[in-house]
Amino acid sequence: MLENELDYLEDRLESLIDQLTQLKREKITLQTQERNLAKEKALLSQKNETARNKVETMISRLKTLELDH
Repeated sequence: MLENELDYLEDRLESLIDQLTQLKREKITLQTQERNLAKEKALLSQKNETARNKVETMISRLKTLELDH
């Protein structure tokens, strides 16, 4: 009986170690994805700001042209 319990505990411990290893891998993967998404967000924000500035410049030019005529 004791041998069976020890075998069970050993199997359970191995299973938990495997799960821990898998979770650590997933954590690293998710952290990498998070960093990549943060970089992408910053780039998109910068592009959005550039586009906004261009549109505002075009609107100002159009208003100037409108006032000239």
